[in-house]
Amino acid sequence: MALFPITIYGDKILKQTVKPIDKIDDEIIEIIQNMFETMRNANGVGLAGNQVGLDKQIFVIDISPVEGCEHIKPIAMINPKIVKKSDDTIIMEEGCLSLPTLRAEIERPENIIIKYLSPAEQEEEIEADDFFARVIQHEYDHLIGKMIPDRVDEKERQKMTELLKLINNRAVECDYPITSKTDFFA
Repeated sequence: MALFPITIYGDKILKQTVKPIDKIDDEIIEIIQNMFETMRNANGVGLAGNQVGLDKQIFVIDISPVEGCEHIKPIAMINPKIVKKSDDTIIMEEGCLSLPTLRAEIERPENIIIKYLSPAEQEEEIEADDFFARVIQHEYDHLIGKMIPDRVDEKERQKMTELLKLINNRAVECDYPITSKTDFFA
C-alpha cells in the first residue's frame, strides 16, 4: 500500500465536480486501500477522491476511533448520491485534511439517506445520523467541489482569508504529505 499526498486548498481539483466511476476493478480496490491508509496516516475520519488528486466519485470514512462511534465500521462509497436530508440541523465544528489548521462551525442536516455502490459492486442505501451523517456530507461536498469556506457566511469567510492564503501557499504546519505548489485556481 502507498500513501497519497493530500491536495490542499488552492488545488484546482478541489473546486471541480468529479466524475463517476464506470467500473470497479482491482485498481479501484487498491485506490480504496491506499485512501484508507492515507486518511489514517493523517489522523482523518474521511477522505474523498479529489483530496488525493483523483477525478473520481469515491470517498472513504472511518469514524470508529471516535468516542461513541466505535460500532460504525469503516466504509467506502462509490458514486454516492444523497437522496434525503432531514429538516433538523446541527451546528458543529469541522476540520478538513485539505485545509490544515482551519476549523469552522458548519450547519448541516442531522440525518441523511445516501445511495452508493460498495467496493463489491452492490447498490447500497443507508440512513446516517449525527456525526456519521456530518462526515458523509462533508466528503460528499468534496465530490461536488465544495469545501468549508463554501459553507460559511461572508463574515466568517472574511475571517478565514489570511489563513486560506497561508494554506494556499503551503505555509502552515502539516504532519502528513501534501501536494506541491503546482496546481492552483484563480
